This record gives sequence, C-alpha cells and structure tokens, in this order.
Amino acid sequence: MNNLKNNNLQNALIYLLAFSSGFSIMGIELLGGRILAPFFGSSVHIWGSIITVFMLSLSFGYLIGGKLSTKNASLTRYGCIFLFAGVTVLPIVLWSGPIMESIFINIEDSRYGSLAASMALFFIPTIILGMISPYSVRLLVTDKERSGQVAGVLYFVSTLGSALGTIITSFYFVLFFEVNSIILTFSLALILFGLVAITFDKFSKNSINETAEAIHE
Repeated sequence: MNNLKNNNLQNALIYLLAFSSGFSIMGIELLGGRILAPFFGSSVHIWGSIITVFMLSLSFGYLIGGKLSTKNASLTRYGCIFLFAGVTVLPIVLWSGPIMESIFINIEDSRYGSLAASMALFFIPTIILGMISPYSVRLLVTDKERSGQVAGVLYFVSTLGSALGTIITSFYFVLFFEVNSIILTFSLALILFGLVAITFDKFSKNSINETAEAIHE
C-alpha cells in the first residue's frame, strides 16, 4: 500500500516538474528577445536566431536525455538534471552583457551576431532542459502497453506549461519585474525543484526499506 502511494506521489511530482520545465523553457526563450534587443535589435531575424537555437538545443536535449534514461534511471538523477539546468541559466543573468558586447564588436552582421549570442547564452541550458521530457517518460512508464498514453499525457502537461510560461511571462512578469530578476527566479526555481526531487527519492527509498524491515520482523 505504501509503495503504491509513493509511486502515485512520485508520478504526480514528475508531472509537476515536467510542467515547470516547459514553463521555464518558454519563459526564458521569450525573454531572450528582450536580452538581445539592446545590442542586436528586435527584428524578425533576431527572433529567428533565438528560435533556431532553442529548437536545435532541445533536439540535442531530447536525444541525450533519452540515452541517459536507459542507464539506471532514478528520481535522484532526474533531480540532478534540474540542478544543472538551474546552474547553467545563471550565466545569462551574470554575464549576458559582456558576452553580447564582445560578440557585437566582433561580428558586424546583426543576423550572425544575434545567432552567436543566442548560442552563447542559451545553447547549454536549453540542452539540459530538453533532457527532462524523455527522462520523465522513462520514469513514468512501467507498463509498455500504456507507454504511448503516458507519453501523450506527459507531453500535454509539458506543452501546457510552455503555453502558460509564454503568456504569463509576456503578459505579467515583464510588466512588474526586471528581465534579470525573472531569469534568476527561473534559475532558483529549477534548482529548488531538483532538490525536491532528490529529497523525495531519498525519503521514498527510506520508507520502502523500513516497510521491508517491518515485514521481515
């Protein structure tokens, strides 16, 4: 009974984390335009650079996350992905200005300058965030016959998070907070979610061990 309860709680947590990752990805992507604008403007090719980098990064993230999930997948390792994602988002807050200034000075064409800046700022954190979805599916699927249904629900939840991240960031966050403050909040939230996942896994395993010992006694 306790095992079933723990599994249900773990699945609910995974869905929540997948939702939060989708929210964060689109929130950060949307803010990318505001971050690049002072140096490269906000024309269509700037957004083309940002979207290209995010799509490319996510594709690598899906590939790596799927591969990683085949090797001793656990909620603790899942939480570590969030920790790494949160940490790699921090440089956007700390060093985006100097990075973009250097690229702006050395690359005259704003098309390629914005592409290079997008790569420098968003490529690594977005790859790591992209690893979350396939890893989530691996943790949720326990029955091969239901794998398609589970994946469908997971991607629904993640995409819903992306939609809400887009509209809430664009309609509300940018009106009340500075861009760096929002990015920092995303970073800290990802780190917090990672710690929650790791802590939950630890307590869940302890609970299972205590139940097993009680049965043997």
